[in-house]
Amino acid sequence: MYLADRSAPSGAKTAPPDRGSGRASAVAPAVLALGTVSLITDISSEMVTAVLPLYLIAGLGLSPLGFGALDGVYNGVSALVQLTGGHLADRVRNHKLVAGIGYGLSALCKPLLLLAHSLGPISVVLALERTGKGLRTAPRDALISLSTPDELQGRAFGVHRAMDTTGALLGPLAAFLILGVAVDGYDAVFGVSACVALLGVVVLVLFVPSGAAATPPRRPAAPPRSAGRLPGPAAAAPAGLPAPARPNPVRLRDAAALLRLPRLRALSFCAVLLGLTTVSDAFVYLLLQRRTGIDDQWFPLLPLGTAAVFLLLAVPAGALADRIGRRTVFLTGHALLLAAYGLLLWAPDWPALPYLVLALHGMFYAATDGVLPAAVAATVPESLRATGLALVGTGQALARFACSLAFGGAWTLWGTGPALAAAAAGLLCCAVVAGWVLRPSPPTPATPAPAPPDPARRP
Repeated sequence: MYLADRSAPSGAKTAPPDRGSGRASAVAPAVLALGTVSLITDISSEMVTAVLPLYLIAGLGLSPLGFGALDGVYNGVSALVQLTGGHLADRVRNHKLVAGIGYGLSALCKPLLLLAHSLGPISVVLALERTGKGLRTAPRDALISLSTPDELQGRAFGVHRAMDTTGALLGPLAAFLILGVAVDGYDAVFGVSACVALLGVVVLVLFVPSGAAATPPRRPAAPPRSAGRLPGPAAAAPAGLPAPARPNPVRLRDAAALLRLPRLRALSFCAVLLGLTTVSDAFVYLLLQRRTGIDDQWFPLLPLGTAAVFLLLAVPAGALADRIGRRTVFLTGHALLLAAYGLLLWAPDWPALPYLVLALHGMFYAATDGVLPAAVAATVPESLRATGLALVGTGQALARFACSLAFGGAWTLWGTGPALAAAAAGLLCCAVVAGWVLRPSPPTPATPAPAPPDPARRP
């Protein structure tokens, strides 16, 4: 099974969870520390993200096609750098160091927005900021995965995503309040965002343990049969013999060999396929504003609806995926996104329409954002965990980059209705294909053991 497989790779033995210490033992201190860093950093990032579409389209007069290109760059640069960040973290075996470089770069870019007042400089600054995000994403997720038992991965990622989403909830609210009281509203938002981002870097340096300290003791694991010659942690030495000094070095060919894993190939394919029809958040909020006539001053609050639902459901969705299978939860999330598209296209002008769309949007993220990396983490060796996460994340982000470009062009040429209808039809087809690719594999029939020879029978 692929997403439905809730265990480690075939043949692996994992340490059982500590049942005696209650539910608190399900979340490692490293997960809580990283969640705090993400909470603070997301406040900073979402303050900018909440006002950016309106600032660019209403303030700078950018066309939907131009905004689609910029939004694609905003996400595509992060995708291209993810592979570098993931492989570098595995190669130097210091996930915290690489993640810290990424967080620091993003923080340094925030003050530069105060100096950029045209499309060109803004594009450069946003590209550098997304470079920092790309560097930190895979090492951060690897730290979460390596600090958590395999059977609790969904819950751990759910807790982290819930804390991350708390920042996404507070960021737009802070931007809304600043715009209401500051004279130069946009510059004030960018300045406060820079200060908050710096605080997140400080928390990372002081409170997040390094990779070795974050990893709990595990039983030695046999490499998956389909992994070929992938390097893994050094094998346990027999009793009485010294353990090897260090594991095998990670090479680029080892990272490329990850795609020989059938389960990882399936996850990568489906992440790309579904990403090609996932309209970016900024376009969803712009569509909702035009569909319902929401005033510009309330636009920064639209992400709050998505973030609030995501915050409430991220942990339950992750725990549910651990219990009933990640495939079911993951595909259900995309069905909910399809329902949101349908409401934007065909629902009457109900007063509750904005709330319904934002609720479905948040449920989509709760069912997919933490479930996908939890599924990926169960398919790759620990020594290549960040690289495996980066492979899938890069494919998904590049697909969403292509979707932003295509949707912006379709909006410009055809209008909002036909563009969204095409995205909805594509999402339906892609979800059906993904459901088939990620279907549970049939159980392998057990081979009966040969009967022992009958001593009464003589040859």
